[in-house]
Amino acid sequence: MKKIHYSWIILVITFFSIIVAGIIRSSSGVFIEPFETEFSWSRPAISFAFAIGLFLYGFSGPFMAAFVERFGLKNVMLASMLFLSFGLGLTFVMTQEWQLVLIWGVIIGIGSSLFLTVLSTQIANRWFVKHRGLAVGILTAATATGQLILLPVLATLIENYSWHHAIGLIFGLSIIMLILIFLFMKDFPEQIGTTALGLTEQEPPTFSNNKSIENPFKIVWDSLIEGCKSKAFWLLAGSFFICGLSTTGLIGTHFVGYCMSFGIPMVLAASMLSFMGIFDLVGTTLSGWLSDKIDNRWLLFFYYGLRGLSLLFLPVALNNGSITLLIIFSVFYGLDWIATVPPTIGLARREFGIKKSAMMYGWMVAFHQVGAAVAAYGGGLIYNIFDSYTWAFMLSGAFCALGSLFVILLKKHNPKDDVIKP
Repeated sequence: MKKIHYSWIILVITFFSIIVAGIIRSSSGVFIEPFETEFSWSRPAISFAFAIGLFLYGFSGPFMAAFVERFGLKNVMLASMLFLSFGLGLTFVMTQEWQLVLIWGVIIGIGSSLFLTVLSTQIANRWFVKHRGLAVGILTAATATGQLILLPVLATLIENYSWHHAIGLIFGLSIIMLILIFLFMKDFPEQIGTTALGLTEQEPPTFSNNKSIENPFKIVWDSLIEGCKSKAFWLLAGSFFICGLSTTGLIGTHFVGYCMSFGIPMVLAASMLSFMGIFDLVGTTLSGWLSDKIDNRWLLFFYYGLRGLSLLFLPVALNNGSITLLIIFSVFYGLDWIATVPPTIGLARREFGIKKSAMMYGWMVAFHQVGAAVAAYGGGLIYNIFDSYTWAFMLSGAFCALGSLFVILLKKHNPKDDVIKP
């Protein structure tokens, strides 16, 4: 019987780590109303705390990439998961709005950053030569799947018991992942006497297994300067801003509330998000496979265009009161939820090389999360002004059309002809 390569074990541990971090980060959508009811906090105030978290987890991405280079992948994963566990524990005793901002804005925002930004790229670069795009697709899919798949369970716990039970569930999952990371995670293949998948023992490693001694903050600053000089960086970062605005920020934060404003029960609305997560797993994994074969620009062009159409379709589905139309939206949108990530990483790797790609992608994720924060806070603001989320979703659909134009301005890209820079 052929022995399973340890790269796949690393992939599985990382996959479930990302799922747990994802559900912690995105569970904000089902906690808005319970927090509003129990603490009498306004929806914009709660949205502001969650927007801070989205902003910080994005802008922490480049620093996480630098910390990984300086302190090691396993150590940073352990520290990040510990942050998440600590933040969830503090949630049980919070009583003031500023505490919500500190816990869900700062602690959970920073704790989720590594898992939801640069970790997929780091694992693919270090542990895979063969199937690298597929590995990115699988891990990227975990990012959204984790954010969506358990939401119906959390919503059921909230409705039948209290939000404390829902927090308790994800707190327990974070502790389990802490133990698994400690026991099984490794920084590099060479630590266990093997090589990256697809690399023979005679070939040199594609990635240095030495920790950097350079100041991580200097690494981050230098990479930003390099990115600012590149047209490709601005086009990718701009399109990723729109990606964050139209996914995590809007759908992840306000979809449940939007559905409930049309009389749809919380559990059913959360189930639609979970449904999206299932189809995202298919769509993003397929996107990773396609990113090894097709011009990544055209993949992004179609992804943004189709996402924009689906966001324009959602108000129609809700106004018609049709569950069937809502299911159609969930399937269509779910396939495209974060399918944009594998081709974005592929283009970043093409432009900046394998060594720098994680850091540069980290900066792109920072822009992604600025977009997410804008939509998270802006959606709550638009709801307060118009007593409806419809304008927020219509504007987001229009931005997606702009994003599809950004990516097509990049240089032609044929993954089969790629020569990866060192």
